[in-house]
Amino acid sequence: MWLSRLLGRKTPPDTDEWIPAARPRTGFADAGLATPIDYDNFRPPRDATTIARGIPSAPDRIPFSSTGPYGHRQRMRERLIERGGDALADYELLEMLLFFAFKQGDTKPLAKALINRYGSFAGVLAAPREDLFKVRGLGTHSVAAIKLVQASAMRLARAELAEQPILNNWDRLIDYLTAAMAREPVEQFRVLFLDSRNRLLADEVMGTGSVNHAPVYPREVVRRALELHATALILVHNHPSGDPTPSEDDVEMTREIKGAAAMLGIALHDHVVVGKGRWVSLRKAGVL
Repeated sequence: MWLSRLLGRKTPPDTDEWIPAARPRTGFADAGLATPIDYDNFRPPRDATTIARGIPSAPDRIPFSSTGPYGHRQRMRERLIERGGDALADYELLEMLLFFAFKQGDTKPLAKALINRYGSFAGVLAAPREDLFKVRGLGTHSVAAIKLVQASAMRLARAELAEQPILNNWDRLIDYLTAAMAREPVEQFRVLFLDSRNRLLADEVMGTGSVNHAPVYPREVVRRALELHATALILVHNHPSGDPTPSEDDVEMTREIKGAAAMLGIALHDHVVVGKGRWVSLRKAGVL
């Protein structure tokens, strides 16, 4: 990273290291620097006089303990617990998330840099893994932490969808699909398999392709529906360009799957095309 070059040393490519200039670490070319302070567990040193007088080594003896870096992480944790996530800005949520990857140091600059790059906290979570690994300061631990939160959020949203008939909760479905697909850099085709009460049985990606095409085979969609004992389907795919307007190929593919499914008594409720901030229902557009 640029700071490593400034300090005249190299950062191992397989580690997460965000190094504020005010707190250089030891090792590599900086072997002569002082050992870094663990600001979360810092205690003032005790000399012989302090011990003789019985003065305790306590956190409240840290100069200006209510401001500055001392206890910053603990104060943020308390704020989250006491006031909830809405009390934190996007960059603060990300800053705290990066605590898990960086045991020491100020993660705020990196959090703000990521927000600026991807536009929002959600944008950072949805960023492709390969892209995140190209960001200076991120490594295996930090990227894994980011992707873990994204996976947890998607699993929670999917669980909420499964609790009631999807057709009765269309807004939540669109929110889920937008979060899952709108920021994908390549086209992705997925199928929602529903039971006889239109509850979600499975949500599966059945094709991933280029920026404007994902291969789809109607027989594979129908075969999987039979395996899951699904009685209805909702098709979904994204347009990485951001424009959800269906193409002629989209319409033709929809009709092929509808015909193949109908022969086995499986209904096709809709085909949703997801763009960036917009979406199109082929049923509402009159295609189905």
